Amino acid sequence: MYPRSTLVLAAALALGADLADVNRYHTPLLPGPPAPNSFSSGAPPFSDVFVSVVQQSSAKAPPLQPQSRLEIVRYVPGEFARVVKPIPGGKKGFKIAVGHKFNEVELRDAIRHEGTVASVGDTVQVTSVDFREKEIIIEINGGGKKHFNLREHLQVGIGGTMAPGAGQSGPQKAPGGVLVLDYGRPVPDMSADDLMTDLQSFLSFSKEQSAAVNWVDTLPAIFKDAIKDREAVVGMDHEMVLAALGRPDHKVRERDPDGTETEDWIYGNPPARTTFVTFTGDKVVRVKEFE
Repeated sequence: MYPRSTLVLAAALALGADLADVNRYHTPLLPGPPAPNSFSSGAPPFSDVFVSVVQQSSAKAPPLQPQSRLEIVRYVPGEFARVVKPIPGGKKGFKIAVGHKFNEVELRDAIRHEGTVASVGDTVQVTSVDFREKEIIIEINGGGKKHFNLREHLQVGIGGTMAPGAGQSGPQKAPGGVLVLDYGRPVPDMSADDLMTDLQSFLSFSKEQSAAVNWVDTLPAIFKDAIKDREAVVGMDHEMVLAALGRPDHKVRERDPDGTETEDWIYGNPPARTTFVTFTGDKVVRVKEFE
């Protein structure tokens, strides 16, 4: 075999091996006209050319892997985000065609028929992530269905009369919303950060802070010192705990007898040192450490 042919074949095989996991993370493309087939003589090389290495056939794109699914379920539910577009109500949810231009008309129609469950600037929480063949279902603030509360349906007999249960006297929890990411093909392999990127037309998961000011320096001294010492303390929010301890090894949600929902962020694994950070909403209410 000729030396030149050998080199070409080796290069082709090397490129083929590197493309196996190329769609693992999304690479956003900058807007602009399609790159021409040849460069103009007056422009510097590669000045306006944006390259995206993708597989030629969507049928060959790797589907969502079990490990990636576990990563998404582990990190995305429980995350708080700022709303950048109003979220419509409705049990079926609002569908977002991933990779296509956002349809503002459909959003306005959905809001007109179903109302708004979260407005621009609101802080919401992702409470559930579900997977279908070609879609990922994201529940916001509990989703669009009204949840059954047994206490609201209890009646207490007093002297031959029936009184409603105590749960009926309190305010009813407003339903949340549902966002449906439609990929138009089997859900591709992705990371938790990729999923949050696909939701960016509605939700921003990063706190906007001034580049000229160190965010930690703006916090009260008790929180600033705790972050410096890599500790969590009562009163912190999720962002502060992440700054102090990083992402947890496990998350556990439960509801106490009074109906209050709590979430434990667990750092470490027994019998090694383990820290439990308990949240109610966006605030730490309890920190326990076990040696």
